[in-house]
Amino acid sequence: MAEPGPAKAKDGPPHVHTQVTKMEDLSTQFQRCKREWRMSDMSFKIFNELRLEGKLCDVVIMVNGVAFNAHKNILCGCSQYFCTLFTSGWNSTEKRVFSIPGVSPQIMKLIIEYAYTGNLPITARNVELLLEAADQFCVPGITQACCDFLKSQLCPQNCIGIWKFTEFYFCPELRQHAYRFILHHFMEIGYTSEEFLELSPSQLCHIIEKDDLNVEQEEVVFDAILRWIAHAKVSRKSFMSMLLPKVRMALMNSDYFMNNVKKNSIVKDSEECKPIIIKALKAMYDLDMNGSSSSLLCNPLARQRLPYSILLCIGGCSTNGPSNAVEAFDARADRWVDVTQQEGPRLAYHGTATLNGFVYCVGGYDNVDYVSSVHKFDPVTRTWHQVAPMHWRRCYVSVATLDGLIYALGGFDGYMRHKSAERYEPERNQWSLIPPMHMQRSDASATSLHGKVYICGGFTGVDYLFSAEYYSPQTNTWTMISSMRTRRSGLGVISYEEQIYVVGGFDGVNRLRSTEAYNPLTDNWRPMSSMFNPRSNFGIEVVEDQLFVMAGFNGFTVIYQVECYDEREDKWYDVPDMNIARSALSCCVLSGLPNITQYIAPRESQQGSEEDPVVPCKSMITA
Repeated sequence: MAEPGPAKAKDGPPHVHTQVTKMEDLSTQFQRCKREWRMSDMSFKIFNELRLEGKLCDVVIMVNGVAFNAHKNILCGCSQYFCTLFTSGWNSTEKRVFSIPGVSPQIMKLIIEYAYTGNLPITARNVELLLEAADQFCVPGITQACCDFLKSQLCPQNCIGIWKFTEFYFCPELRQHAYRFILHHFMEIGYTSEEFLELSPSQLCHIIEKDDLNVEQEEVVFDAILRWIAHAKVSRKSFMSMLLPKVRMALMNSDYFMNNVKKNSIVKDSEECKPIIIKALKAMYDLDMNGSSSSLLCNPLARQRLPYSILLCIGGCSTNGPSNAVEAFDARADRWVDVTQQEGPRLAYHGTATLNGFVYCVGGYDNVDYVSSVHKFDPVTRTWHQVAPMHWRRCYVSVATLDGLIYALGGFDGYMRHKSAERYEPERNQWSLIPPMHMQRSDASATSLHGKVYICGGFTGVDYLFSAEYYSPQTNTWTMISSMRTRRSGLGVISYEEQIYVVGGFDGVNRLRSTEAYNPLTDNWRPMSSMFNPRSNFGIEVVEDQLFVMAGFNGFTVIYQVECYDEREDKWYDVPDMNIARSALSCCVLSGLPNITQYIAPRESQQGSEEDPVVPCKSMITA
């Protein structure tokens, strides 16, 4: 008969005997009932060797007829379950053999090896069983390791199953991470996931009502509802009236709304849907007449979703010299928001990069000197601090990221224009020099594409440059590419739609409106549509598949005009002006911020991200 043991933690811990036992008089190296066992690598090795040789073992764990020799103290240090089992009043302290139910020998072997070595081979085949066992035996280290593994495996095809699975096991961090993944990847999930079709009506409703559902068009949400209903049309079509009000129908394309929503057979046949459609038509009319007013943000049919990505514009030169101003662009609300932190650095002609969720401002001019300093911004805590400086002072520096490293290229130190280049490793907080470029380049611009860092144009101190080149980390060399069609200094360079785009700049005579794109497969440049405004020393970034240019200098004054380019139409569009006119600013994009609401236009009655009760899913990884 199986040995009775303590109940699982979720059912409440049993009474633990408080009398001192002989076991507690053993070596002081071991502290009773710790959540995590920590000891030196040598101690790990010695005790594991003793276990494998069956020496000094004082307990035998029996699982389905398989015996595992072990030391009580080691198991207690790893697991509250074993600590309670060995010290409970119903078990003699002299007892050596314990039969453990509810687990396989293979999983028990992994748990015991983890207790001695700290190592745990987690795979897609064993992670669910390990997580169940970690919950049963109260091994938080294994629980955390399994959760980390599942986080790394999240994809549109399994994220709903993982989210549901966490209802049965206390993994709040994994649960929230999986839920955010669902919201952030809803478009792909709604169109392709089989797990999506198994959501309950309340779960689907709970997801699509969220402000932070990441969809650029509300048509995606309605299409997902139709796919979900079609999976079991007879039983599900009655839920249309519950789901439809959660769609921001006033934000839809009017033709799509009239032809695909209003005329949908399920919607037309539902008496409950008719007043919803009337409200949506009124909201569309109000939005068309009044624009995105504050009052419309209160209307759940017209309120914009929260953006998944935000555009940050940092620093630059205004009328008072280098600025610490930071503005964020909310692409969904089409508004700029001032998010300046007063302790932020005052910089112009610097470069900006995002890496591992942080923003780095590299080099530039601080109104006193050309600097080598690097400032790091944490967008979650909204705090600044300095990290290791570069080898050289670099104003008019070009900055790019590639494979987890920041590259700082060229620039001006007050005496000479650089051809030198260096890169930053955040884990080591260290800059290292790489081979110099072929050309001196200040006031150039850089980006990365297909494993290479590209830099285009710039100024040598004498010449405004046509030339461009790329650095390959694999060969540790710079290679010249075809020259641009126009000389450009103070230009914008960005990778967009698998090509390198160069925009605007100064050719030595005029500020430019022109744009051209480089195809690395053909080594050719081709002209694209020109901007509305000539500009140099401006911000450039890609947000939601559109190329944005911000502010800059037009040859006469600093400007705050913004425009965006759509490659599919080869066309530029006006965007609302920034709040501050400035040039020599730098920009970056941040995605998936947990505190995104601190960077966007306010929405009234924002929907939070609390999960609904769910039921477990049979398979997570292979679903």
